[in-house]
Amino acid sequence: MSRLGFGIIGCGVIGGLHARVLRDHPPLAARARLVAVASPSPERARRLAAETGCEATGIDTLVNRADIDVVSVCAPSGLHAELGRLALAAGKHVVVEKPVEVTARAADALIDSARRAGRTLAVISQRRFDPASRTVRSAIDAGELGTLTSGLVEVPLWRGQSYYDSGDWRGSRALDGGGALLNQGVHAVDLVQWFLGPVVEVAAHTALRGHRGIEVEDVVTATLRHAGGALTSLLATTAAYPGRTTRLAVHGDRGSAVIDNDELAYFHAARPGDDTSAYGAYGAGNQAAERRPAPLARQRDASGLLPAPHGDQLVDLCDAIAEGRPPRVDGHEARKALLTVLAVYEAARTGTVVRVPSSAAPATAASPTAHTPVIPESV
Repeated sequence: MSRLGFGIIGCGVIGGLHARVLRDHPPLAARARLVAVASPSPERARRLAAETGCEATGIDTLVNRADIDVVSVCAPSGLHAELGRLALAAGKHVVVEKPVEVTARAADALIDSARRAGRTLAVISQRRFDPASRTVRSAIDAGELGTLTSGLVEVPLWRGQSYYDSGDWRGSRALDGGGALLNQGVHAVDLVQWFLGPVVEVAAHTALRGHRGIEVEDVVTATLRHAGGALTSLLATTAAYPGRTTRLAVHGDRGSAVIDNDELAYFHAARPGDDTSAYGAYGAGNQAAERRPAPLARQRDASGLLPAPHGDQLVDLCDAIAEGRPPRVDGHEARKALLTVLAVYEAARTGTVVRVPSSAAPATAASPTAHTPVIPESV
């Protein structure tokens, strides 16, 4: 089987992670190879190319190279559709970083362009590929947690003012789309609805408390109602100094699970014959050690993320292309998380309870544009 050639647009933090994963993740070695990277900053592209042993080139050249089969779009969120459609028009498969885009219209245009081109579109949602997440999802699918009742999501991060000052696009509505939720918390939104089912209704508040000069929120709280009736309470912030680990809990009437910092921190499921009619165990009886997958390699990438889940998702993309099937997280799956986040913002803006639009397939959109988007040099 020939290896797929990858090109990366965007040589910032996340573009660097993609490049290193393509170079270093063993399961990808027989499936993919990094060919070239591109950035509006030639110096950034040259540095990343030198680090990872590939070529540095321009965006137009990259998307039209015959030895590149897949383009990874690691540019600001508000450019995902334009750059993705540019690559699709050149006949490439595309993977974009989270979120899929910053508006439903742009996301739909990207999804429709992939359909028209007959090419595969994947959206990074690597938390679904964490071993802990897979363990929890398997337990849910097996009915071990019983009727799912509630979820709790906490994303208490810190991003200093220098983070937002490092690029004009950071904290802007046009290119960042949103703040603590759309940029940082969207992974948790995707994961909790993967566990508890689609979100159908939200109530929310947002605030800007710890930063200045940005157009988006740095604190958001929300209540999410899932299609099956479960409720989730969510907090996401980039104003929680010094920053703590992301934590997600799922509760049912026969069990609960907690993922903290990508690890299965707590798991308890009632066994056949267990008496669940009284008061429970108040957090005792942790079965996580019995369920916990083999320990993850604790070495994190320079980006602070574990590289293996990104690598496993790219392996799934390679398999999807070879097998002619959708990847596990395609545009339609990623669209669900985007619609939920946009509903949270609308609920906060209006002070009302907002219904999340149907995540059914989008309507046909316009054909791809031919121009190359203008990308900030900080990418």
